[in-house]
Amino acid sequence: MDYIKVTIQINPYEQWISDSLTHQLGNLGFEGFMETGSGLEAYIPEKDFREQPLEALFSAQSDTVEISWHKEYMKEQNWNEEWERNDFKPLVVQDQCVIRAPFHSGFSPCRYEIIIEPNMAFGTGSHETTHMMIEFLLNEDLNRQKVLDMGCGTGILAILASLRGAAEVTAIDTEERACRTTVINAGLNQIANLKTLEGDASLLDGMHLDLILANIHRNVLLADMDKYVAALQPGGKLAMSGFYISDLPVIRKKTESLGLTDIESYEKNNWILYTCQKTS
Repeated sequence: MDYIKVTIQINPYEQWISDSLTHQLGNLGFEGFMETGSGLEAYIPEKDFREQPLEALFSAQSDTVEISWHKEYMKEQNWNEEWERNDFKPLVVQDQCVIRAPFHSGFSPCRYEIIIEPNMAFGTGSHETTHMMIEFLLNEDLNRQKVLDMGCGTGILAILASLRGAAEVTAIDTEERACRTTVINAGLNQIANLKTLEGDASLLDGMHLDLILANIHRNVLLADMDKYVAALQPGGKLAMSGFYISDLPVIRKKTESLGLTDIESYEKNNWILYTCQKTS
């Protein structure tokens, strides 16, 4: 598949602005992102690229920051070579889990090792929200649980849930490429109990889950949370990230309206992971 690469310069550069743009670009169909230190590179399939909504997004930032950008056409390429060229390194979380590409070597062994095939699906574990989700899973008892990774990206969270003892794991994403990537990565990690589905939260109808992981944009969480709750068994947990600390009040208002009980939250920079439970 051929891509459009959009190179974005942010002046003055702030990490939170880059993070915010990443999530908003994701809503426009962009599938992969690379931090550059002064902005970011964003990738979208050529067939999905639309210039007008991109211009509108950047214009909306003009009151606080100056954004310049340009686009270029990119033919299908070997993403292993691209990741090596950009010096992507293995990621180690809590000295328990290492996330690496197939070409990596010389890394410290950990209890859990996750291999991720490089491509444009979002999620190498380096973003704060994914990092917090991984930390959460490393400290959660998943033995015999039925787990859902909603908005699975590369499938990192679903794969780790299986490695941590989950009985059944379902991974759902609206993007065909993300689903295909998750299937490939599950195979690379010899995960046999992971089912991948392409679609949205309507697929949860009839499911009975012990844990739902949702690392998605705030607006998607608010729109779909009722479906998450309906799919949770009594005592089931919902772990959500993908939003800022300042968004927690509106997220918590929604969880309270659905009868969920707070468990705890974790913060990293401007991002938060919030967990709650269905008590009945």
